[in-house]
Amino acid sequence: MSTALPSPVPFPPLTALRRLAPGLLACALLAVAGSQLASVDLLARHGLSALTLALMLGMLAGNLLPAPVLAHCGPGIGLAKQRILRLGVVLYGLRLTVQDIGHVGWAGVLVDAAMVCSTFALACGLGIRWLGLDRKTAMLIGIGSSICGAAAVVAAEPVVKARAEQVTVAVATVVVFGTLATFLYPLLFAAAAHGWPLPAQGRSFGLYVGSTVHEVAQVIAAARAVSPEAADTAVIAKMVRVMMLAPFLLALSALGPRGGGAARTRTSVPWFAFAFIGVVLLNSLHGLPAPWAARLVELDTGLLAMAMAALGLATQVRMMREAGSRPLLLAALLFAWLVVGGAALNAWLPALLA
Repeated sequence: MSTALPSPVPFPPLTALRRLAPGLLACALLAVAGSQLASVDLLARHGLSALTLALMLGMLAGNLLPAPVLAHCGPGIGLAKQRILRLGVVLYGLRLTVQDIGHVGWAGVLVDAAMVCSTFALACGLGIRWLGLDRKTAMLIGIGSSICGAAAVVAAEPVVKARAEQVTVAVATVVVFGTLATFLYPLLFAAAAHGWPLPAQGRSFGLYVGSTVHEVAQVIAAARAVSPEAADTAVIAKMVRVMMLAPFLLALSALGPRGGGAARTRTSVPWFAFAFIGVVLLNSLHGLPAPWAARLVELDTGLLAMAMAALGLATQVRMMREAGSRPLLLAALLFAWLVVGGAALNAWLPALLA
């Protein structure tokens, strides 16, 4: 008498991998494509980074692929938008050191802090009270404009608990006005030479660029068009501004609305922000060999590009249309503040501390 053999039980990790693989592969391919396009000279000169291009490619694919294909990729896309994103934010600390602060001085740090706080406050005041935007969209636009563009927006998403379309709208505004800045700031430097009340020296103009332009790549593009000295100062000022991301997220989590009990309060703490600070400190102490750190920075760019691709895949054009013109108007007002108010603060604060 024969006995039927029991059916093999699927090994849980392999089952999970099969569910995640299609979405992760799609995000990885889009990230690679974005990185390759970012090396094109024309795109690089205009500050279009691998992150921005991966987002654009993801949105294109997300609106062209059939719904069943996107649904099949859903688990992997969700993983890239959440856990891979947070790992990317943590490893972003390898680009920064505490010593960067010394290169711009306390005046530079205060200018950066003033621009971050004032821009975010304006975003909340104008966006929520005047334009009637929903709170999360206004906050994300303010975070992207005030700190470090798309990377700040996606890092804040788990703290703000925003929807994919809200994140994408905020990132889109950063792309529009950050790209505009790469053309505008070299013209402003030329205007300063003709008597306009703007920082006229390479180093002071670099601090102005680093404290007001959205993305790191856009900062480099705008300042390099002025001079190497301006570019060096601009990058350091921008890195100090990026270092403010972790304490900003912690403050945002602590001051945000509670509700929902203690369990919800615990989950709102952005633990990856603590890890980000730890990586910055480790990098400041040269705790990793230089080749390892360089490889990890390359890996981090890939992880963040995957997260941006996942965000694009999860976003439909109708979401952007439904957002309307008010997010763009808010971003335009914040951009005007960054240009005009940033020039005033860069002139006033260093002179006050001199």
